[in-house]
Amino acid sequence: MMTRPDGPDAPPPPPGEDEHGVQVRRTTYRSGHVPGVSYRGGQAHSPREDDTPVPPAQDAAAASPRGTSVMPSDDGTDAGAGAPPAEPPPRRRGGDEPPKKPKRRRSGFVRFLRWLLIILLVIVIALLVLAWYVWGRIDKVDAIPDDHGDARSDGQVILLVGSDSREELSEGEQSELGTGDASGQRTDTIMLLHVPGDGARPALISVPRDSLVDIPDEGENRVNAAFAFGGAPLLVETLEQNTGVAIDDYVQIGFGGFAEIVDALGGVEMCLDEPVQDEKAHIDLPAGCQQLEGAQALGYARARHFDGGSDLGRVERQRELISSISDKALSAGTLLNPLELARTSLAGGDALVLDEDTGPFDMLNFVRAIGAVSSGSGDTLTVPLGRVGNTVDWDEEQAGRLWTALRDGTDIPQELLEEE
Repeated sequence: MMTRPDGPDAPPPPPGEDEHGVQVRRTTYRSGHVPGVSYRGGQAHSPREDDTPVPPAQDAAAASPRGTSVMPSDDGTDAGAGAPPAEPPPRRRGGDEPPKKPKRRRSGFVRFLRWLLIILLVIVIALLVLAWYVWGRIDKVDAIPDDHGDARSDGQVILLVGSDSREELSEGEQSELGTGDASGQRTDTIMLLHVPGDGARPALISVPRDSLVDIPDEGENRVNAAFAFGGAPLLVETLEQNTGVAIDDYVQIGFGGFAEIVDALGGVEMCLDEPVQDEKAHIDLPAGCQQLEGAQALGYARARHFDGGSDLGRVERQRELISSISDKALSAGTLLNPLELARTSLAGGDALVLDEDTGPFDMLNFVRAIGAVSSGSGDTLTVPLGRVGNTVDWDEEQAGRLWTALRDGTDIPQELLEEE
């Protein structure tokens, strides 16, 4: 076997031979160590008989972390030999999902809006609870008949009655209110509130208690006698028979309840053109604007002997007083003050008597219509009269036009209002 000269000037071995002239087979790999392959100077060679196999545990590919390949360096040396293992890329939390963005803090306006909605919700719930509680305290009576006969009405017609019954008043209350101790029940106040269904103006109509009418099964008598004979049902039947107007709802308030409502409101303001002195009503009021307490307001509503106007002057004062009470009850100072609203509502619940079929929405229409009348958006008048004496008669023609307006749901004729 021929050997090639050694030394720095020796020519390079021909392809396929090593420096000793031995034929070798060379395979070049781009990366990593392959198990079972002999490496010399960073290059893979076919193993010779004297080569020691590389143990699998020392294989570079197996030793590489997470199967990372070891690339040979440009100078022919193993780049991975003796070098620390490469750091694995950082792992994202939650798998391959991108990191969550930090939560944005709510703005002050959003927090304010949230608390405002919570407060409004609490107020609404409190009002509903109050309404439910007050509604349960109201007494009910079967006043409205199922069959109105020939009577009819367009819209809603509500009969408002002020009872002079002393049954629920103690002796001390009778003395304080100056009601006396008369037995039975009569009506000091009879009014019809018309709420048209087509947007026409509501009207509050006073019916003089001394009006002479036909009472079913009782003959001709004052209209307030119907209440004394048969209570609310007979009074409703009497009015429907004499007017031809169907009554839809019934609202009654007594002496004690009226005074309690006024006191719950903190009194009502009335402006008197002249002094009012009425011994039977137990009042002595000077002229001018003044605040009336419950007992004084009740006496003012009942007084009829000081001015010689008898019942006609009283019905006008009653409408003025109802308007003043309505203004105070529907004012912002009452509606927006929880204590005032609760006190007034409870007083009203204890004072009122309603027909058993009168519902909350009917009462809402009643309150709204009374408010419209008191604010000038509605009309007030007394039934047109003909003969006036100890008893009074209705003017057949003029009163007939009034009842027609209620039956048809139209505005009250203007000439009837101008006569007031």
